[in-house]
Amino acid sequence: MAAGAKAEIDFGLFGPGSVAWRLHKEPGLLIGGLRALMYQALHPLAIAAVEQHSDYKNDVWGRFNRTSNYVMTTVFGSSEEAQRLGRRVRAIHRPIHGIDRVTGLPYAADDPVLLLWIHTTLVESFLLAYERFVRPLTVASRDGYVAEMVRQAELVGLEAAQVPATFAANYRFIASQRPMLQLTRTAREALDTVLNPPLPPHRRPGWWALGQSAISILPDHAVELYGLRRQTLAESAVRPFVAAGGKLAARLLPPPPVLIEARRKAAQVGETF
Repeated sequence: MAAGAKAEIDFGLFGPGSVAWRLHKEPGLLIGGLRALMYQALHPLAIAAVEQHSDYKNDVWGRFNRTSNYVMTTVFGSSEEAQRLGRRVRAIHRPIHGIDRVTGLPYAADDPVLLLWIHTTLVESFLLAYERFVRPLTVASRDGYVAEMVRQAELVGLEAAQVPATFAANYRFIASQRPMLQLTRTAREALDTVLNPPLPPHRRPGWWALGQSAISILPDHAVELYGLRRQTLAESAVRPFVAAGGKLAARLLPPPPVLIEARRKAAQVGETF
């Protein structure tokens, strides 16, 4: 196919050959999303914005599905789809502000520091989940993914210059927020919601395995703040089970429509992923 034909296809923010497309096709990245939620909740201003302006505990799966759809659509969808979701998120964030009851500090959902906290922890979590449960990455791939995801950060209102573009810079920003982190009642409730969502009994063992996998890639200071204990034997036993489950899910479960469409576009230019 001619180069001009490839240029006419709207691959969205990324496209064939991107690290983002390679990573986010894997079901195992769900574990990264759970890890990010656990970690993010330890920032009192971030979790205050969620607690005071949402009903997440009564709409667990609705919020989960909206978040998953946002990530998958902004990674695999068209430019217009990504921009539309970005506009929606910015509109939702705009009126969200208040005073955190724990620290007494003001917060705003569109504060660049809070936006960066959410972005950097999510990026780190996806990378760690991929490396632990799918396959290792080179330093170049790690940095490539972080640099690519700057485009996603811009959707929520951040300037590209504000957003870390290497894995090391991403880590440094997260570390800069560590003095703010603390275990609040709201963080504990958020952790319980992540680990024990409403599920029928037959699905709970599988979710327990996912939760333990997410805890296994939390940093030690987060585990300590939550008062959790690393279950080394359980983590070792669960890891191959979860990794195999991710491969099986990728083969047997129908992919999200946005991923199917991305693969169709890639095939038009002779690319597969």
